Amino acid sequence: MVEFRVLPDAAVAAAAAGPPAATGPPAARRLAHASGRPWIVGRWDDGSVVHAAAGRSRVALFGPADTTRDELERVLSRVRSVRDLDALCGRLAGSFHLVASIDGHVRVQGSVSTARQVFHTSFGGVTVAADSPMSLPGDHRVDDELLAARLVAPWAPWPISETPLWTGVEAVPAGCYLDVGPDGRGRPVRWWTPPEPHLPLADGARRVRHALRDAVAVRARDVKTVSADLSGGMDSTSLCFLAADEADRLVTTRWEAVDRADEDRHWARLAAEELPSAEHLVLARDTAPTWFDGIAEPDPEPDVEGPLAWIRTRARLTHMARRVAAAGSASHLTGHGGDELFLGNPLNLHTLLRTRRGRAVRHLRAYRAMYRWPLLPAVRALLNRDTFGEWLAASAGALTDPVREVGGAPAFGWGIAYRLPPWASGDAADAARTLFRRVGASGVEPLAPLRGQHAALQDARLCGDTIRRVDRLTSREGVAWHAPFVDDRVIEAALAIRLQDTTMPDRYKPALSTAMAGIVPARILGRATKSEYSAEAYESLRRHRAALLGLCGDDMRLAGRGLVDAAALRATLETLPPSSLTLMPLISTFACETWLRAVERRPVPAR
Repeated sequence: MVEFRVLPDAAVAAAAAGPPAATGPPAARRLAHASGRPWIVGRWDDGSVVHAAAGRSRVALFGPADTTRDELERVLSRVRSVRDLDALCGRLAGSFHLVASIDGHVRVQGSVSTARQVFHTSFGGVTVAADSPMSLPGDHRVDDELLAARLVAPWAPWPISETPLWTGVEAVPAGCYLDVGPDGRGRPVRWWTPPEPHLPLADGARRVRHALRDAVAVRARDVKTVSADLSGGMDSTSLCFLAADEADRLVTTRWEAVDRADEDRHWARLAAEELPSAEHLVLARDTAPTWFDGIAEPDPEPDVEGPLAWIRTRARLTHMARRVAAAGSASHLTGHGGDELFLGNPLNLHTLLRTRRGRAVRHLRAYRAMYRWPLLPAVRALLNRDTFGEWLAASAGALTDPVREVGGAPAFGWGIAYRLPPWASGDAADAARTLFRRVGASGVEPLAPLRGQHAALQDARLCGDTIRRVDRLTSREGVAWHAPFVDDRVIEAALAIRLQDTTMPDRYKPALSTAMAGIVPARILGRATKSEYSAEAYESLRRHRAALLGLCGDDMRLAGRGLVDAAALRATLETLPPSSLTLMPLISTFACETWLRAVERRPVPAR
C-alpha cells in the first residue's frame, strides 16, 4: 500500500507535514528536500519506490518503473529544472508517480491514464499534493452538483468524470504535471500530448509489441510469482503469454461464467493448453462471490475518493486477491484497457471522411451493414462539426431522453450518448444539465483534436481511474493490481497507428493481433467475438435484490440529498427491465449510494 503527500520547499509548508490518514502498517515515512524540510510524507514499503539524490536535486518514483537509483542519479546530475525530466518520463516503461525537488521547484506527476493520479489543495497558503484526496489536509465537503452528474450512465463524460467530488480538491489535468514553485504555489504544466496517428499497421504493431513486453517485464522483475487474468479474451490472453516469458512462475485466474454458452471458457481453455508450465485457477460459481455480493455491508477500510465504478465486483476482486495471494502472487496483471485502445472505433470515420474519403466510405458501408444504420442519419452525423464544448453543452438536453437501443441512428460526436436514470430527481437532472452546459461553455479543449483519439483517451483514463481504485482494494490482501495496457508507452504506441488501419470493421483488434503474432498462438489470435454478461447481471440482481432494496429504503442517502426518487428505484429492482442496457444506471447509482455511506464513516480528510 502506497499513500503519500508532497510539500513545497517552503518553511510555511511544515504545518501540512502530518502523515496521510492511512491505517495499519507500514509506519509513516518521510523524505526531505535538500534544505532538510519535509518533502514527501506517507506510507510505503521499500519495494514500492526508487529514489535518488544528486547535489541539491531529488527524485522519487512510486510504482513499477523501468529504472534504477544509479540511472536516476545520472539523470539528476544533468538536470537544471523540473522541466528537464520530460525526457526521462517520456521513455520509462511502467506506471508510476514521479516526484522531484530541483532548485526550489517541486514536480508531481501521475500517468496519462490516471492509473496514477495527482490531487492537490491549498493549505496554509501553499499547494499540497497527494496521490489521493484522502491524503490531503483541509476541510473538504461533498459537492452535490458533481454528485448528481455521477449518476449519469454509463459514466460521466470527461472532464466531469475527473473533477474531484470534494470541494477545495483539484486533480492535475491530463498530460500535465504539477509545478510548485519556491513560493509554495502550484500550477499545471503540460508535458505530454497525444501522438499523430501516422504509423502503418506493421510499424505501429511492433511498437505496441515492444511497449507491452516492457510493461509486463517491469512487473515481473524481482518477483518470483506473477498472476494474471486468463478470461479467454485477446487482451488478458496476450498478457499471459508475455508474462510466461518474463516471470519465473505464472498463475492464471478465470471466473466461471453464469451463462453456460459463454465463449470465453472455450478460448481460455485453448490458451491454458498452450501454457503448460502455468498454474490455472478457476474461480467456481458455487464458491466465488457474484456481482453485488456484500454491497450493503460496510467496508472496514473504505476508499472515499469517489464512487467506485466497479462496486458490483468489489467482493469478487477481494476474493480473487486472496486466492492469488494464497498461491504466492503479490503482483496481478489484468487485461483491462485493451478494449479501450484496440477495438475499432466508428468515431474515427468522422476523421477519415475528411482525410481518407474513399476508405471512410468503404468502412461506413461495412459499419452500416453490421449495425443497420440508416443512411441519411449516418451521413448527417458524420457531417457534424461541433466543437467538443458545443457537443458537451448539447448533450445536456438529452440527459433525460429514453435509453436508445442498439441499432438506432449512429452518433459521431465526441463520445457516447449519456443518460440519467429514470429515478433521478428533477433537481438532479437540473444540476447535471447546468454542469454540462457550464463546462461546455468554459472553452474546455478535448483530450485530443481527433474525435476517435479523444474517446480512446477518455476511456483509457476512466479505466486507469478504476485500476487505481481496485489496486487500493487488492493491496489490502497483499496483491498489487496492474493493467499494462494503460501504461503511458502502450497508450502512445496504440494511438500512433493510422486510423484507416485500426478502424477496419472486418478485423477484430487488428493492431493487437498483429503485435502478438508469434507470441500468442495463431489459433487463439483468430478469435473475432466478444462475450457479453447480461446473464451475470440479471442473475446477480435477482440474488441480491433484498440487499439492494435495503440500500434504497427510507434512509437512502441519495434520496436524502434530493437526488434520487427511492420509490422509482425500488420499482425498477422489483421488476427488472427486459433490456440489459437499461440496467447500467443501477451501477452508477449504487456506486454513489455506497460511497456516501462510506463517507459518513471516514470523512476526508481524517486529519
